[in-house]
Formats: sequence, structure tokens, C-alpha cells
Amino acid sequence: MSGTREWLERYERNIKIREIGEEGQEKLSRSSVLVIGAGGLGSPAAFYLAAAGVGRIGLADADVVSLSNLQRQILHRTEDLGRKKVESGRDTLLRLNPELKVDTYPVFLTNDNIREVIRPYDFILECTDNFESKFLVNDACVEEGKPFCHASIVQFSGELMTVVPGQGPCYRCVFHRPPREGAVPTAREVGIIGALGGIFGSLQALEAVRYLTGIGELAVGRILYFDGMDLEWQTVETARDPACSACGGGQS
Repeated sequence: MSGTREWLERYERNIKIREIGEEGQEKLSRSSVLVIGAGGLGSPAAFYLAAAGVGRIGLADADVVSLSNLQRQILHRTEDLGRKKVESGRDTLLRLNPELKVDTYPVFLTNDNIREVIRPYDFILECTDNFESKFLVNDACVEEGKPFCHASIVQFSGELMTVVPGQGPCYRCVFHRPPREGAVPTAREVGIIGALGGIFGSLQALEAVRYLTGIGELAVGRILYFDGMDLEWQTVETARDPACSACGGGQS
């Protein structure tokens, strides 16, 4: 489909960007992104990746659609209640872009299977909602040399960082280990504004597009924080930890 009139029309607004052009759009068409978590972050991220013309998208999520998801998880609709999120998400993405290839992984990712799942993809989006999964994704991506973008949201606030193994700190360099159970409130406990998922999921999709096309400066070595109550952004510089058990040679 690349280079056809339909292709040129669909991606016209991308192609008109000097830094992307037809060459960059073709890179996107040949690229693949795995979205781990088809929820509040993964929904807008996957949607915009499909719209942007990324050729292959993987959706990994073991959960099913529930009514409380629909406040923010835009891949799913009321008629999808009870369906596997990866199947609902796949159908939504294909309605948007029928040329897309969508892989689905309706499984819990563990140390035993995560490396096999992430290995075929060029870029990973970590869109999970718990610390154990975030550290699992980080450690597997570092070991496999896979770049990924992390995001986390709760109530009115969110954070984002991108990890390119060998080029800056990883998630474990900054946060070291999961907090003890109950130490950090979850969105399930204290709530979340749905639009916040749209903000950070879209930023994750943007990071993927910029990495795949080789444009711009990724959020490597820095964390972006957003306070949605006051509409304030803050950037914090980060550094590699030589004793990091994932990327620095330390012991876990």
C-alpha cells in the first residue's frame, strides 16, 4: 500500500511534516510497537499509533472489559463488556486502520514469557497499572536491548520517561525497587481523571513515533511530571545508577 494514492491521502498530514516525509512514513509502516496494558494509557497510545500508520501493533493484557474501564479506556465500548481487552482493542484499531497488523496476547506477563513476547517488536510501551509489572517490563527490555516508554497516572498527576538501553538510566536506576504493598495509593483506591490517560498515552505514542522515525530528542535521562490540577509541567534530570541490578552490574 505504501506510495499509493490512498496511502498518501491517509497519511498526508504526517508526510507534510518535513522531519517525517514519505521516507519517515514508510519507516512507520515497516515498524512494530508492543503496547503492554490495553487500559487507560494503552488505549490512546495504541489508537494514535494505528492512526499514525505503524504497521504492526501488539496488545498484551490478560484482563476483560468492565464497566468502570469505560471512563478512560477508549479502545472499548459498552457492548464490549466482558470481552477480552486485547480482542476489543484489536477490533477498534482495525476499524480505524484495516491495513494494520494486530497481535494479541491475552496473558499475564511473567519472567517466564515476557522476553518471548517483547522480542519481535521495535519499541515497547509500558502502560501497566502496577509496580511489579513496571519493573518486570524494565528488566526484560534492558536484558533484550529493547527501548521502551514508561508512563504512570493517578488522580490528576502523571509521569513519563523513556529508556533506551545503553544510552541512559533505566526505570530501576531511578526507582530501584517496588514500594512495599500499600505504601503508594493506586488509581483504584483514590481515582483518576480519564483525560489524563489521553495526555500520557498520546505522549507515549509520540515517543514511539519519534524513536521509529529518528526525529527529536527522546525523554531519555529525564522524567516528565504533570500536575493536571494546576496544569504545570516539571522535568527532572536522571542518571544511571552504577549499582543498578538491571543495567549497572549490581545484584538484585
